[in-house]
Amino acid sequence: MVFEAPERLVRALAEARADTTRDTGPDGAWLDALPRLLDRAVAGAGLTVERVPVPGGRSGLVVLVGRSDGTSAALKLAPPGAHPEQERAALEHWGGLGAVRVLPGAPVVGGMLLERLQPDVSVRSLPEAKAMLEAAGVLRRLWVEPPVDHGFGTVAEVTGRQAAVLKSAADPEVAEVVTAALDARDALVAVPADERLLHGTFRQSKVLAGERTPWLAVGPEPLVGDPAYDLARLVRDRVEDLVATSSGAGVARRRVRRLAESLEVDPERVRGWALFRAVESAVRSRGLGRPGDAELLLEYATWL
Repeated sequence: MVFEAPERLVRALAEARADTTRDTGPDGAWLDALPRLLDRAVAGAGLTVERVPVPGGRSGLVVLVGRSDGTSAALKLAPPGAHPEQERAALEHWGGLGAVRVLPGAPVVGGMLLERLQPDVSVRSLPEAKAMLEAAGVLRRLWVEPPVDHGFGTVAEVTGRQAAVLKSAADPEVAEVVTAALDARDALVAVPADERLLHGTFRQSKVLAGERTPWLAVGPEPLVGDPAYDLARLVRDRVEDLVATSSGAGVARRRVRRLAESLEVDPERVRGWALFRAVESAVRSRGLGRPGDAELLLEYATWL
């Protein structure tokens, strides 16, 4: 099969290897082996390749396929550094409630067959207010008790590693907002909330249109911990639009409050995690040579 990995995936894996807050594994070698892995997965499961959605995902390759029984599915292949076994465990625990359903069969290590959704239609295609409402409804279904003896990381562990990197960011230009983010994280961890299984990287583009239910989450990086953490990325969706308007700061604060209240989460915890995650992403963006993204995120963080 003639195959070339989507450019978005190639760039994302290169950035992941440069990210000091994650144990990303040998993603470069995995990318080189991807055409062979795809051939093996397709042949082993009796699949017919239809197309590779573009621009596609950042954590793995998704291929739309047909199964031997005539039904449609999506084949996902992910590198070891993306911890595909944890993604599968979370999706299986949710059992299709609020998230894409795992279909029987594991074509290759790191591979999953998933129910077919509409990869080109996410809630981001809806008007802003409607998109947030639908996304929040999906998130409510995902926040369940984690499995007994789960192997997922925790919010405290992941943000602890990120905090250590932030503390080493000696740039005086961002020192004040970094200190505020670290203080917010310390206060949140000191008073833990009820623990739930979290999506981990939830935002509008992670919610796709389905057939058995209108909207389903995809691509989790599951964690266990404070539900407010899961809202922290969602509340800054379309940040470029917020920053471009004179009322952006007020809109951002109202969004935090309304989403928190709609899901019965403490707004101050959402605000604190939103601050920490925005600053962490901004500092990481600076390190990866994306100053424009960093500037947007830092401005957003000052509103919180």
